[in-house]
Formats: sequence, C-alpha cells, structure tokens
Amino acid sequence: MQSRIAGTTMPVLEFLLEPNESIISEAGELSWMGSAIQMTTHTQFAGGGGLFGVLKRVAGGGSIFMTEYRSLAPGAELAFATKLPGHIVPVEVSPGREYMIHRHGFLCATSQIQIGVGFQQSLGAGIFGGDGFLLQHVSGVGTAWIELSGELVVRDLQPGETLRVHPGHVGAFQSSVSFQITTVPGIRNMIFGGDGVFLAALTGPGRIWLQTLPIAKLAHALAQYMPSEDGRRTVEGGVVGGIVGSILDGMK
Repeated sequence: MQSRIAGTTMPVLEFLLEPNESIISEAGELSWMGSAIQMTTHTQFAGGGGLFGVLKRVAGGGSIFMTEYRSLAPGAELAFATKLPGHIVPVEVSPGREYMIHRHGFLCATSQIQIGVGFQQSLGAGIFGGDGFLLQHVSGVGTAWIELSGELVVRDLQPGETLRVHPGHVGAFQSSVSFQITTVPGIRNMIFGGDGVFLAALTGPGRIWLQTLPIAKLAHALAQYMPSEDGRRTVEGGVVGGIVGSILDGMK
C-alpha cells in the first residue's frame, strides 16, 4: 500500500493499493477511485464487534454504515478529500497508542481500526449546536487518517502540564492525555467574555493536535449571510449594505 497527501489548503489523501488491500471509511467519504476498486457498504463494525460495535460507532458520532474499498488489481487508485480547508494527519494505532478525535475527524483507516465513543457530555442546547460535546475513540491496529480544519498546532504536554482550550479547537490527542470539561472562571467572564461557558482541560503527558477552524464557528460565521425563511439575507453586507437593503425591502 502506498499513500500520499497532496495539496495545501484543501488536501486530498491518495492511495495505490495492491490486490486484496483495503481501506475503510464512513459512507459518503469517497472522492474518486479506479475501476479495480470493489466497494462494499455494510453495518459491520470496523475490525469486528458486530452489533455492539455498530452501536459504539453511532454513539461516537459516526455513521451506521461503513464502506470498504478493496483492490482487485495492482496499483488500484483511491482518494479521499477534506470537506473543509485544513489538514490530513496520519496516526499509527496500536494497543497503548490510541487516540481521541473530534466527532467529524475520522477520514479513513486500514481495516483493523476501530471507532467508538470516547467522551460524551451534554453541555446545553445552543452551546455546541445543541449536540453537546463528543469525542471519538480510535483503537485497534493499523493506520488512521484524521481530518483537522484550519491550521494545525501540535503541542507535546509534559506530565502534569495543563492547557485549557475552547472545545471546538480540540482536534485530537493521544489517549494518555487526561481530558475534562471545565467552566470559564468567573461569572462576569461567562456572561460577557464572549468565549462561551465551557473549556476543555487537557493534561499531559501526551501529544495534542489543535485546529484553528472549528466547524461550529465556521457555520456561525456563515449563517448571517445565508437566506432566511423569507428569502432575505440576515446581513446585507455591513452598515451601508444594511441601509440599502432596508430601503430596497421597503420598495417591494
């Protein structure tokens, strides 16, 4: 199996597979593939696990369905592209070298990788899009490729060293890192600080990957420019645009 990550802002992960080699991903992740790739979509949990494995994957924010891409000939081509501007990070997984990743972070993996729920906590409707905060646990044996949005900051935490992070910026971390949800200190900071109520406290030892473009923040930034139910944009392009928009609306 050969793999390479091509591109910069919107990278793509490309494979050349030998006969009978396979890659798994959640359904709907494929970008392109050669004619020698056989697709099989099923509910069986990656690396085994049966129905219990399926339930673990769904609880971890994943899809019920997984797709296996198996090569039938030498040099079969397969590719997965990112959904947002960002980075693709390969991680080697084995017992004792497991990872926690954000709920949208799993791109694809070799066939013996397993995905389940690693952390789940309801933090109140509206704080994280009403879904609470959830991490996926990546285990098994093999290689997994994770997708992180925006720029990538890698930190190696020393034993006992703690970094407090806005939860949306938590991309991935080694399972040796201790993780807990804490509140922003001070009532005034919670109400007027504009940074939300909760922070993720990551304590070493271990490596963490931080992403600069959380999906929730991107969605919030774009929402004001999306058409509302009556077909009008929420924001008309600033103060001048808002005045012009109001005049035009009054002329309808």
